[in-house]
Amino acid sequence: MDFKGRSFVDLSDFSRDELRAMLDKAHELKRKQKNGEPHEILKGKSLAMIFMKSSTRTRVSFEVGMTQLGGHALYLQPSGTQLGRGETIADTAMVLSRYCDVIMARVFGHDEVTGLAEHATVPVINGLSDYNHPCQIMADMMTIEEHKGKLEGFKIAYVGDSNNVSNSIMQGCTIMRMDVTIGSPKGYTPTEDIIKKADVLSKTHNTTVEVVNDPTEAVKGADVIYTDTFFSMGQEKSKEKEDALMPFQVNRSLVGKANKDVIVMHCLPAHRDEELTSDIMDDSKYSVVFDQAENRLHAQKGIMALIV
Repeated sequence: MDFKGRSFVDLSDFSRDELRAMLDKAHELKRKQKNGEPHEILKGKSLAMIFMKSSTRTRVSFEVGMTQLGGHALYLQPSGTQLGRGETIADTAMVLSRYCDVIMARVFGHDEVTGLAEHATVPVINGLSDYNHPCQIMADMMTIEEHKGKLEGFKIAYVGDSNNVSNSIMQGCTIMRMDVTIGSPKGYTPTEDIIKKADVLSKTHNTTVEVVNDPTEAVKGADVIYTDTFFSMGQEKSKEKEDALMPFQVNRSLVGKANKDVIVMHCLPAHRDEELTSDIMDDSKYSVVFDQAENRLHAQKGIMALIV
């Protein structure tokens, strides 16, 4: 299976076998890192990291990951580059391709990362866009495998505001044969485009995808409960939205309506006691939140190791 030179922009661009290979590589590299085994398979390679949005986990995990793989990472912000003065995405992609071996971009508009991928001659990795967050879901699926032993046949329930994370869950988890339920209030459900795309994937991979407006219905029979902040980066808080979403808060009552061995996930940063109560987030019986955060490092290393 040859990944070299392919961009990682959308999970639906990859087959189940291809995502499986990336997850296997991530698990392998994590074992090597934990055992102190050198794995500098990208020695001499350079990663350009474009950050339109601020970041903790994305920046640190990519930079440390590239270092552990033997390569070098460069942190680029619009204010410190010509992007901030109006240079086009296309020109930036073509120039960075002459210097670096791979480009990662954390952006607002999805067209910015697709534009980079279209014009770059090296692989481009989507570190997050307003449309999706594929690297996060790779780390999430890796985490589920560590705690559940497999992915296939389990149900994941995402509750809260439908966003880039839930969009990628509907793709990646469906491809890997998990059943997916999105629980969101009316007005905050996935777009028709995302639902249609997920329906096609579910038919292909013999899984179920559903969208409901009741949090209790969403988590019934769930092996995994997932949530995210009610207000994504750049969104202004509103009482109307908060009031609509508070019934979808992941708390002890809601968790009690899922399977007894359910695990709870959040991609962070969390607004404690808003979308997720602290007593659940800090309860090791349920919460795998910080395992997810760690696995961003390993999952992204697995991706870079195969495409660079």
